[in-house]
Amino acid sequence: MATALLKVSGLKKAYGAIKAVDGVSFEVMPGEIFGVIGPNGSGKTTMFNSVLGQITPDAGAIELKGQDITSLSPMALNQRGVGRTFQTLQVFGKMSVRDNLLVAAQEHVGSMAGRMFAPGDCGLGAKADALIQQFRIGHVADKPAGSLSYGQQKLVDIAMAFMSEPDLVLLDEPCAGVNPSLVGGISSLLKALNKTRAGSFVVIEHNMDFVMDLCHRIMVMVEGKVMAIGTPEQIRGNKQVLDAYLGS
Repeated sequence: MATALLKVSGLKKAYGAIKAVDGVSFEVMPGEIFGVIGPNGSGKTTMFNSVLGQITPDAGAIELKGQDITSLSPMALNQRGVGRTFQTLQVFGKMSVRDNLLVAAQEHVGSMAGRMFAPGDCGLGAKADALIQQFRIGHVADKPAGSLSYGQQKLVDIAMAFMSEPDLVLLDEPCAGVNPSLVGGISSLLKALNKTRAGSFVVIEHNMDFVMDLCHRIMVMVEGKVMAIGTPEQIRGNKQVLDAYLGS
């Protein structure tokens, strides 16, 4: 049996009397797309940020490839192969699309001294161009990222997360604010990336059709706890989930 890429055990985080995350445990397997859903206030973002090193949990353990990463910083996690996107765009508006991708991966190219004497693109140009073509944004590659539509900027933002060739990517509401006509394209793109790059994804998203179509398994959180984990079919058929979240 395959070993989990990401293992979260008994994760807890409280703010005073409010238990934002209350004993959450789950595993993400190599190559898996794992969805996280739940109503507002269910603890999804707190859990996400704990895994990403932005919040220090009160209790529990987080392991990546069998190694404890509970106390590591976001930068240290990035160096170990964890990428992420945010709810809000993180693109550099005045820089070109291509330069945004180059900047996203430069910290992973050798030493600082080595980067100083490397080519202008630190040898990352071919990798950036390949992602630009895969994301179908070649026609805007030389334009300032801030001049693009919101949906195009979202694609740039997601592409940036893949520039360092991470083993695990955490995607925080990739469809938020995106025109409905682009949602299917993002789903197809992530499926293709999952196959060609053999990485694992954890996706928080409110768009239920998107999650059900994209994810291999889904975790439902309610009031800081895990209500259910299962395939899309199992989640659709779970009466407790239907009553508490999806609506019967």
